[in-house]
Amino acid sequence: MSKRKIIKIDHDKCNGCGDCIPNCPEGAIQMIDNKARLISDLFCDGLGACIGHCPVGAIIIEEREAEAYDERRVMANIVKQGENVIIAHLTHLKEHKQEKFFKQAVDFLTEKNIALPGDKIQEIMGAGQDVPTGGCPGSKTMDFRDKKVASAKTVKAASGAKSELAQWPVQISLVSPMASYLQDADLLIAADCVPFAYADFHVDLLQGKTLLIGCPKLDDVEEYKEKITQILKSNNIKSVTCAHMEVPCCFGLVSVVKSSLAASGKTIPFKEVTIGIKGDKTEA
Repeated sequence: MSKRKIIKIDHDKCNGCGDCIPNCPEGAIQMIDNKARLISDLFCDGLGACIGHCPVGAIIIEEREAEAYDERRVMANIVKQGENVIIAHLTHLKEHKQEKFFKQAVDFLTEKNIALPGDKIQEIMGAGQDVPTGGCPGSKTMDFRDKKVASAKTVKAASGAKSELAQWPVQISLVSPMASYLQDADLLIAADCVPFAYADFHVDLLQGKTLLIGCPKLDDVEEYKEKITQILKSNNIKSVTCAHMEVPCCFGLVSVVKSSLAASGKTIPFKEVTIGIKGDKTEA
């Protein structure tokens, strides 16, 4: 076996709601003894479509020794669930650029003489076409550009804007827990994409705060958890704000931060901010 990314379920946190089950068309998760459980490494692709659907943050992605994901065995499970689940799975693979697995899935359908009406596979592959729902929103291709051509009179350049960044580095893995700027800080822990999606990031979220950024989907969340816990234990942190995108896989950052807060043994004011992919903000 070799190391790869795969989900991990905290059974102490799991409340048995089952919300993750329909969001894992691969069939890697089942309810056993009123808990969600990973039944086989073979079925988990490690892409994390189930993460954001867990209301208690019991699912994360970790990197560990695991059996190789088996697309053909997954497809054998998926075809039993019908056309919509097949389409959702193919879309999921395509949006995550899993070309090898996508080809294996299509080959499996061809071998079994399973046809999708309306040439759905080509629709999923085609550039510029709307893909069926059910894939991972975190990787779904979307175009928000205004098709109207603005005239020079209606375009006004921003002036006087300044950066509110008060320290460096900002990436969680690079920040020292003993850095002077962490003492007595209001901490903003943000997902990588947040500053790009939220136009008022500097003024509304970053101003007066110390920034840490990371990606809960692509990075080592266990490393993040350890680092943030060290930071909280080693410094007088006045507050923690966690800002993440609305896509399911990004909610993993909230779980990391809350776990770190619990592990620190401190009571620190916490606020969660969700940023929509079109730039809207919601506070919890």
